[in-house]
Amino acid sequence: MTDQSVDLDQGDVRTIRRRLRYDRDHPRYKWIVLTNTTLGVLLTAVNSSILLISLPAIFRGIGLNPLDAGNVGYLLWMLMGYLLATAVLVVMFGRLGDIYGRVRIYNLGFTVFAICAVALSFDPWHGGAGAMWIIVWRVVQGVGGAMLMANSSAILTDAFPAHQRGTALGINMVAAVAGSFLGLLIGGVLSEWDWRAVFWVSVPIGIIGAVWSYRSLHEVGVRTSGRLDWAGTITFGLGLTALLTGITYGIQPHGGHATGWTSPFVLGSVLGGLALLVAFCVVEKRVAQPMFDLALFRNRAFGLGNFANLMASIGRGGMQFMLIIWLQGIWLPLHGYDFEKTPLWAGIYLLPLTVGFLAAGPVSGWLSDRYGARLLTTGGALLTGLTFILMLVIPVDFDYRVFALIILLNGIGSGLFFSPNTAAIMSSVPASQRGAASGMRGTLFNGGNALSMGIFFSLMVVGLAATLPSALDAGLRAQGVSAGAASELAGMPPVASMFAAFLGFNPIEELLGPSGELSKPGVNADVLTGQEFFPNLLTGPFHSGLVVVFIAAAVMMLLAAFASWFAGNDRARDEDEELAEADRIVPVTVAAR
Repeated sequence: MTDQSVDLDQGDVRTIRRRLRYDRDHPRYKWIVLTNTTLGVLLTAVNSSILLISLPAIFRGIGLNPLDAGNVGYLLWMLMGYLLATAVLVVMFGRLGDIYGRVRIYNLGFTVFAICAVALSFDPWHGGAGAMWIIVWRVVQGVGGAMLMANSSAILTDAFPAHQRGTALGINMVAAVAGSFLGLLIGGVLSEWDWRAVFWVSVPIGIIGAVWSYRSLHEVGVRTSGRLDWAGTITFGLGLTALLTGITYGIQPHGGHATGWTSPFVLGSVLGGLALLVAFCVVEKRVAQPMFDLALFRNRAFGLGNFANLMASIGRGGMQFMLIIWLQGIWLPLHGYDFEKTPLWAGIYLLPLTVGFLAAGPVSGWLSDRYGARLLTTGGALLTGLTFILMLVIPVDFDYRVFALIILLNGIGSGLFFSPNTAAIMSSVPASQRGAASGMRGTLFNGGNALSMGIFFSLMVVGLAATLPSALDAGLRAQGVSAGAASELAGMPPVASMFAAFLGFNPIEELLGPSGELSKPGVNADVLTGQEFFPNLLTGPFHSGLVVVFIAAAVMMLLAAFASWFAGNDRARDEDEELAEADRIVPVTVAAR
């Protein structure tokens, strides 16, 4: 157990006594907290991925072609705007929760989320204006999501005693991770009915959750007096925004290069963002009341636990994107599914991943309460890393039974890791800093998801760029396409083919159709636009990209395993111990209760 100093005034002691009294007089309160916060986290997680599958329907609904060069920016911001907002703001809202009350900030987050869900459920515009309406409200919705995610873990930690905390946080973490997988399925199903239904689903849940949280949740945690650290908030927010934006735009080609990593804007954003984050660290060491106490990272359990959390989040996020492209661009078309139907079926065929996580997550949280987090987090990370290697062994046109078993094991490994990891991180910090600690954990978790898109898409594009152009050029010419048209299409950035497959479009029809080449004599248009031509063409180059991506993901999980092992099982003083010490330091009468 780490030794944490006690510095509590009478107000802090009364706050601790109030939490313990809620345990005695309201034994069901903690379960109400668990249910409501799990609903909030599930709602934010589902909305982080619900657009991935439903983007084709949304773009068709607003009358916009996402593959046009001028519309790629809309595509990227629809994908990333929500994730950027949640990643950047969770630390700030966690600190505000420590100062003004975690339940207060959490309740406000539910309200903001519900209002945005209503606004998104009807888009009055079409074209670019319609896209901007969605992007702006999604960013604002991300602000509400950040309020929810920043304080949910802290509220749970306040409400549950140490011996039940792993179970509670495990269930909450299951909602956070499983929600991102469920969002794929929900988005695919609802977009088949109506693209607006993707947003409608959050309206009743958001409204009910907001009313319920205001009526049922109470402040039982320790607050810290202070004010917001504006210098730290601004440098952190701008730095992380610039870094994630630069990495996101690194996906797009620039100046004849397959990716944008030679672009002055991308390099300036990444380097400028890193410089601002360094400035943030300097500021936090000098201000009297920092937004985040960097000294917490000296705590081995907190520092290494968060490093493992970041590595696992990047690896898991990258895997999610790659599996979607794999299924939609290759496997499903080869097995008779129309390109436009592949987004829905990709979500369905990924269900074993969700099942594995749902099975392992709560159990691992319960086990971590009894045996500690070290073995579970280390073993879970190693199992997840092993599944990345297994994905390289199976052929691109795999036997689904083998694929389902591998992703089931991947879900189990993730469930074994994330629940105990969250419990270990939140139990390693003093009660007065749980909001900021929850915010930092959420930043690394959400930031890892956002980073994964830029990192793994870039790695995949680099892998495709080495082999796809020559294979595409030869394949097109073999089907009667003129040398000039074949060369032009083969010379297009590989990201265009990836986005087409990702969005459920017929890649050859979308990319070659505007040239009029498909209607020329001697061109085998039926073959070119059929279910097998592009998937067979993509199989070899795609596997080259998969090797790069999954080896990188496996290395990240190995680093997560090492960090988890050396993080240990230390925890901070629990409130019961703090109260005993506080009674010795600050005499409190019965009337003070």
